[in-house]
Amino acid sequence: MIASDFSFIIPVYNRPEEVRELLESFCELETPKTFEIVIVEDGSSLDARLIVEHFQTQLNISYYYKQNTGPGDSRNYGMQRAKGHYFVILDSDCMLPKHYLNEVITFLDKNYVDCYGGPDTAKYNFSELQKAINFSMTSLLTTGGIRGGDKEIEGYQPRSFNMGISKEAFLASGGFGNIHPGEDPDLSIRLRAIGYKLRLIPKAFVFHKRRLSFESFSVQVYKFGQVRPILNKWHPETKKIAYWFPTFFSLGLLISLLFLTVDFIWGLYFYIGYFFVIFLAALKSTSDIVASILCIPAILVQFFGYGYGFLKATLKLKLSRKSALLLFPKLFFKQANEPI
Repeated sequence: MIASDFSFIIPVYNRPEEVRELLESFCELETPKTFEIVIVEDGSSLDARLIVEHFQTQLNISYYYKQNTGPGDSRNYGMQRAKGHYFVILDSDCMLPKHYLNEVITFLDKNYVDCYGGPDTAKYNFSELQKAINFSMTSLLTTGGIRGGDKEIEGYQPRSFNMGISKEAFLASGGFGNIHPGEDPDLSIRLRAIGYKLRLIPKAFVFHKRRLSFESFSVQVYKFGQVRPILNKWHPETKKIAYWFPTFFSLGLLISLLFLTVDFIWGLYFYIGYFFVIFLAALKSTSDIVASILCIPAILVQFFGYGYGFLKATLKLKLSRKSALLLFPKLFFKQANEPI
């Protein structure tokens, strides 16, 4: 494959400065600049038009502004208008290392697949909080590597912060659905169900900036937890006991703290040992003591947020005959052709 085969699809919502950083990283790619970039402004009140215009003499960029229908529908909108034969989906808060596209082309030339995913990581100059949240989201000790890492796990589901899909597979699958978050694993599951192979490209990583506070991170992971039972209901073959781990972990910690009232401390030893291992692993990964300390509250926020969302959504789906759309309307966007 060659660089001109690729169209990068980037939905944007009120994040012009992130677009600037992402486009700057495109300018630094080692690959010839014959690829296409399609930016879809999803109804932003603070748009990136002027920033895109600044880079149009250096990069082949198409810019579209549309009504707000969510990131999944915006990606579909971009792919429908893209000129390439292979689409690369990125989040606007990502940046590319210089070798990114070379790694993708080399891999697909040797092991062609119609859908791939790549890992995300933190850059050396990210804040301590960004490094801590990155570790929490990507470590084998927390998420089991489901977002990609050095090795592909069984049933790997590429995520839309760093995902490639051929035009053929996009047309066959219909693209992303209107649930958010969760539109990317849903698409991955559907692609596999209709016979397409999905692979991880470990060296095709992106720097994922994640402009998050602990508060916004809690909201994000709570939604992740809510979405997974919906995906399990839609795709029962993908159910795993591992999805219950954050819930069990959180309940176990609360019970252990409760037992302290009767001077029973043994239950906390597991958690003390776990977080000590987390600190050492984070220190090895980040070489940053502050970020390593922040990993502990980051993981607590992640497990409690996801675990509570997962348990609550599971019970609601079990006890109600209503559809997921009616039970969780805030997790669904209207499609462009639906009435507002």
